[in-house]
Amino acid sequence: MEFKRQYIVNESNQKIAVQLDIDTFEKIENVLENYALVQLIYADDSDALNIEQAKKYYASLDKA
Repeated sequence: MEFKRQYIVNESNQKIAVQLDIDTFEKIENVLENYALVQLIYADDSDALNIEQAKKYYASLDKA
């Protein structure tokens, strides 16, 4: 995945922030959400979700 990014620099020309286009941000956000969901599904503790619970939880998340 290639990222379209623009750097924000300070007076000394040091990079202090990065700006991403919305499509790139949404792709990253989706990957992170999916990763977190997988971690919940495969957790070794008693709070682990089964696949149906995980799908229901994911559907309830607030999507931007």
